[in-house]
Amino acid sequence: MKPIRVKHLQKAHPFLPNSDEQTTKKMLQKIGVPSIETLFEDIPKDIRLTRELNLPDALSEAEIERHVESLLKKNMVPPEYLCFLGGGAWLHHVPAAVDEIISRSEFYTSYTPYQPEISQGMLQALFEYQSLICDLTGMQVANSSMYDWATAAGEAARMAMRITKRRKIVSAKSIGPDRLGTIQTYCYPIEADVKTISFDEERGNIELSKLTQNIDNETAAIYVENPNFFGVIETQLRTVAEEAHRHGALIIVGVDPISLGSLKPPGDYGADIVVGEGQPLGLSPNFGGPLLGIFAAKDDPAFLRQMPGRIIGATNSKEDNRRGYTMILQTREQHIRRESATSNICTNEALLAVAAAAYLSLAGPEGLRDVGEACISNSHLAANRLSKIDGVKSPRFTGPFFKDFTVSIEDGKTKAEQLPQKLLEHGILGGLPLGSFFEDLKDCLLFSVTEMHTDEDIEKLCNSIRKVLEMK
Repeated sequence: MKPIRVKHLQKAHPFLPNSDEQTTKKMLQKIGVPSIETLFEDIPKDIRLTRELNLPDALSEAEIERHVESLLKKNMVPPEYLCFLGGGAWLHHVPAAVDEIISRSEFYTSYTPYQPEISQGMLQALFEYQSLICDLTGMQVANSSMYDWATAAGEAARMAMRITKRRKIVSAKSIGPDRLGTIQTYCYPIEADVKTISFDEERGNIELSKLTQNIDNETAAIYVENPNFFGVIETQLRTVAEEAHRHGALIIVGVDPISLGSLKPPGDYGADIVVGEGQPLGLSPNFGGPLLGIFAAKDDPAFLRQMPGRIIGATNSKEDNRRGYTMILQTREQHIRRESATSNICTNEALLAVAAAAYLSLAGPEGLRDVGEACISNSHLAANRLSKIDGVKSPRFTGPFFKDFTVSIEDGKTKAEQLPQKLLEHGILGGLPLGSFFEDLKDCLLFSVTEMHTDEDIEKLCNSIRKVLEMK
């Protein structure tokens, strides 16, 4: 008896009309073209693919579901794996209500309000988001979001140069490497100078003396982050702001918004522009995206008109004094001003901004403070326990830190970049090797500990690192 083989469906795909030969033929006849190849005659022959695509046979819906599920099982994600990764996307609790709110069709399908008069619900939600971001950062004006922290930082640098009519940005080297790269990319086309200042090798914060030496009357803005990429809290930013303003420059501060439940808002120590990553505010890490760029500035007409992105305003009708919402100052955008626009942001992260607004509304000031205090407590507990392991210096920097901290491996036998791969065998993700970003930190790893981590999680991390080091 012959074995029974699984039968695969060899039919046209129900959602791809051109997979059926008769349909393709009718389409070509309709437009008066004899073949598919004729459609691409204007493409030079020497760059055309001359063979069939190497694609597998079509699968049924049931088969493709099974295939995708088998691929997903290869992922190493929480809660099956403990995650101590940070540096740009962090593991924080997302209240169930947040996902429920943004899953409503009124928000989920609105995308972004190009016709605001018919999108009052979305406009109100974005207006609330802007208001909450202003409360959080201590600023007076916020837009309704950017792509992510890096693009917000790049746009802030360009905005500062438009306002000051200068072409020099001074940046701390202790900021996120991707964000520094994005600022440099944004400045390159206009031949702007981006000067980076080294950080204190012992404390991990900016070297104030070197920073002030590089501020002059050609400086458009200083960009710093608080906490910085190493998680170290910058304690001298009021002095930095005063020095910047003395030379007519602006100060741009990048923030982790969760930290603002515990630390002073940038507006309190003189920030002119505040940017940051909104992912901790109700968004799962999700393989590093999509993210949410925070962008806020002080109350100044010059700043308001030069801000990138969209700003939602509230007004009242003249006839019956009813509250309404509208998109204002759209003349800054590329779909109206084309090449004269302040930026080429062609969309924003509107749905994610609604998620952040929902998170902040649910948490409130006390809830956000509780999350921040839990991050401080848990991260310091982890750093202290890691310091008890032979061959580990924890934390690497002596400056005060929030949530993220740097650890150096000093046992003389283990390379820091090899440790994360070894920890995977123990069901742990992290830390982040710093050698590829900072030449002098090849022996260092960045760990992130949040309100999501328990005492048992921290103990498992310590025991696993101890075992990996003892294996050498």
